[in-house]
Amino acid sequence: MHVGSSDQLPDFTDADLAIVGVERAETIPSSWYVDPRFHSVDRDAVLSRIWQGVGDVSMIPAPGDYFLATVADNPVLVLRDRDGTLRAFYNVCRHRGGPLALEPRGCVKALTCKYHGWTYLLDGTLRGVPQFDRTELFDKRDYGLVPIAVDTWQGLIFVNLEPDRGPPLAEVFAGIEERISPNRIDRKRFVRRVDYQVDANWKVYVDNFLEGYHIPHVHPELNKALDYLSYVTELGPWYNLQHSPLVADNVYTRETGAEAFYYWIYPNYMLNILPHRVQVNLVLPDGPDRCRVIFWYYYDDPDAPGRAEQIQQDVDYSDMVQREDREICERVQQGLRSRAYHRGRFSVEMESGVYQFQRLLKDSYRRWRDAGG
Repeated sequence: MHVGSSDQLPDFTDADLAIVGVERAETIPSSWYVDPRFHSVDRDAVLSRIWQGVGDVSMIPAPGDYFLATVADNPVLVLRDRDGTLRAFYNVCRHRGGPLALEPRGCVKALTCKYHGWTYLLDGTLRGVPQFDRTELFDKRDYGLVPIAVDTWQGLIFVNLEPDRGPPLAEVFAGIEERISPNRIDRKRFVRRVDYQVDANWKVYVDNFLEGYHIPHVHPELNKALDYLSYVTELGPWYNLQHSPLVADNVYTRETGAEAFYYWIYPNYMLNILPHRVQVNLVLPDGPDRCRVIFWYYYDDPDAPGRAEQIQQDVDYSDMVQREDREICERVQQGLRSRAYHRGRFSVEMESGVYQFQRLLKDSYRRWRDAGG
C-alpha cells in the first residue's frame, strides 16, 4: 500500500525536519525508526527516488541473461536484451500482475508470464497474448513491460524507479573513482554473496555503519587492525568516506602504508575497499523493524595461490564483525522503542557521517511531504 491521504501520514513537524549545524543538531526522533508508517515513507520518499544497487554486470554477461531484485518493495528484473543492451523492467506482467520470472537468475529467449502465458520480447515489447482474439479495443503496443531506469558505475548496476526526482548516477558517485584510483571495482571478480537478517530498522544499521565511534566498544578485533586515533570522515554531496590507516600487523594485509576506505552512498549502499578486495553492502528494509544486509565480495585474481584461504579468512572475519554489528543494532532498536529515549546529540568529531545521512533523509522527507506524498 502506498501512503496517500494525509490521515495516513506520520506526524512531520517543521521542527523535526529543520536542519541546523551538527554542533547544535539533535538526532532524528525515535518514532522514525519504530513507527510502522515510516516503512512506507522510506519506500516512497527515499528508496524509490534515488539509485539503488542491485548487482553487477558479471551476473548477466550474455544476451538473455537476467537476475531478479527487490527495490522499494517492487519486484525488478534486470537483463541483457538480444543486442546486449542492459535493461530493467518491473517483474510484473501487464495482464493481471503475474511474475515474468521466478528463479533468481537465468537465461531466456523471451519473457513469459508464469500466470497466464503472456510473452514479451527482451526489449519489453508484448509479443504473444493467448486467447485474446475476441477482446475489443486491445492493442499490444499499449501493454509492453514497464521499463526502469538503469545505469552502471565501475561495473556495478543501479536502477531508479523515479529518476526525474533525483540526481543522475554519475553525479552521485562523482569524485569516488578518482579517489580510489588506480583501484577499480570492475577489474575485480565477484566470488561470494552472503545475506544477513537484522532485527532492526534499516536506518539503525546505516547509522551504525557511518561512525567509528563504536569500534573500540563493539569491535575489539577490528579496533586492533585500524589506527583509531587517525580515523577520518570526509563528506561529499551524496556520500561520505571513512578511512583509517591500517596498523603494521593487521588481519587484512602485511603491506605497509595500506588504508581501509569505507564509502557510504545515500541512502543504503556501501563500498568497503581494502587491499586487493572490495566488499559491497546493500541494506534493504524488510518491514518497519527488520532489514536484510547483502554482502558481495570482489577480489583481484581470486584464483591466485593462497587466495582461496585468504577469501575464507576474510569472510569469517567479516562474519564476526557483522555478528557484533547485528547484536548492537538489535539492542539499539529495543532502546529506540523504550520510554527512555526520544532524541540524542551528535559527536562533532566522530558522527558527522550520521548527521549527513539524517540531514539527507530530512531533505527527502520534506520534498516528499511538500509534493503531497
